[in-house]
Amino acid sequence: MAALSLPSASAVAGPSTSEGAASQNESASVDAGPAEDSSPTQSTAVPTAAEAEAEPAGDPRLTELAIMRKARRDAVAEEKALRPIVRHRPRARSWEAGVFGGVATPSRGLDLRSDELPFKRYNRVAGDVGLRLGYYFFDFLGLEAEAALLPGRVAATDASVLMYSTRLQSVLQLPFWRVAPFGSVGVGLLGVSSDATAMGDDSDFIFSYGGGVKLYVTRNIGLRLDVRTNLSQKFIDPDAADSEEFLLGLVVRLGPVPEPRPPSDRDGDGFIDERDACPEEVGVEPDGCPVLDTDEDGFDDPVDACPEEIGLPPDGCPAEDTDGDGFDDPDDLCPEEAGVEPDGCPIRDTDEDGLFDDVDACIEEPETVNGYHDGDGCPDEVPVEVSRFTGAIKGIYFETGRANIRKRSTKALAAAAEVLALYPDVRLEISGHTDGRGERGFNMRLSADRAAEVKARLIWLGVDGSRLTTRGVGPDEPVADNETKKGRAANRRIEFKLIE
Repeated sequence: MAALSLPSASAVAGPSTSEGAASQNESASVDAGPAEDSSPTQSTAVPTAAEAEAEPAGDPRLTELAIMRKARRDAVAEEKALRPIVRHRPRARSWEAGVFGGVATPSRGLDLRSDELPFKRYNRVAGDVGLRLGYYFFDFLGLEAEAALLPGRVAATDASVLMYSTRLQSVLQLPFWRVAPFGSVGVGLLGVSSDATAMGDDSDFIFSYGGGVKLYVTRNIGLRLDVRTNLSQKFIDPDAADSEEFLLGLVVRLGPVPEPRPPSDRDGDGFIDERDACPEEVGVEPDGCPVLDTDEDGFDDPVDACPEEIGLPPDGCPAEDTDGDGFDDPDDLCPEEAGVEPDGCPIRDTDEDGLFDDVDACIEEPETVNGYHDGDGCPDEVPVEVSRFTGAIKGIYFETGRANIRKRSTKALAAAAEVLALYPDVRLEISGHTDGRGERGFNMRLSADRAAEVKARLIWLGVDGSRLTTRGVGPDEPVADNETKKGRAANRRIEFKLIE
């Protein structure tokens, strides 16, 4: 398949190095005068940014500025499509510059003074303004440098002093949302510059730690809140003086420069989407669409004499299937009769008993349908022992109006269980019947409960419960006249019926 190759990054970004050099030479020659080999009619004007952005991809006049602008527009569009909470979240390989202001609370034990001066305390509140610059290697980790001025006063004399600090700190932040909590830890210097009668000049090493939160309002602008503790030399005590800072700042984020994307080729066939007539399907020249094989028989439509039907060599048309059984006539031993595997001939039912020969144990003799072994296809008779326990079963008695089996029923139920044990493939339906007296709903429930009780007793006597089903009939299937006492007695019964 001959596919068009994707434009290279250099083709999308602009001319190659040698072409770029030539372009620069041409630009230089415009300033200095025409070059010796320049054509008098050739224009060397560089397009404006607007013209360059309007040019199609691959045009040699497409400037790098236009590409960068388009990449930035794409990045902004992507961010706008995100949910507000994740829009403008922290980015890797970006710079952050900022200004901040707030207050500092110098420790009462802060020993920041010239050595020749006695110890004096600073006022507990001082101003705090400064600048910071940071680079974030990852969206969650960056390194920052800070410089700050802290104007304050001496507590005892109210003399003015100017403290200052420099700091280098690492910042670890959660990069998942535009609201980004962070923690910081760093080292630096804390110094003072003042009159000799105040604190003089001094500087001490500091170790700082703290945390805060950033809120990125736009792609490049954000707000930042810091709370930080600075540990430095403390007067007399061996532990460190802890001075706090509470800062609110403005963040300006720069970079990274969005990288221009290559033209989209969703199906990966070498035809970019805007020139691909079938952008979702791998295709070939001239339009990027695939050669179709509508019937999927291996013959492409242009060479398939029957493109809508699965076919065979040499022309892609199917062989005839006269009986429509899926076996082509050349492979069908019974081409006039619909058949099955393996030869296309139908399965016969020689004895016409409803069981096909492949499952009929007696192909030449029809099955005797009597509820006993009806699935084997052979004639048979119900064994005498089994036939004794079909139909209404004598000797099973219940308490009046209840499903409790009377003790005198034990002999009949034991005999039934014995026969079922002798013929383990026999299955029974146990149905309960009542006479017509009383409310029908009660009789239906009573008959079902009595049938279930008989089943439970047979299971207790060793019969597999999966061989037994029950049915409550109530008064719906009488065998005698419900108007007479004898008829009602005959209608109150348990019946066994052979089932497959």
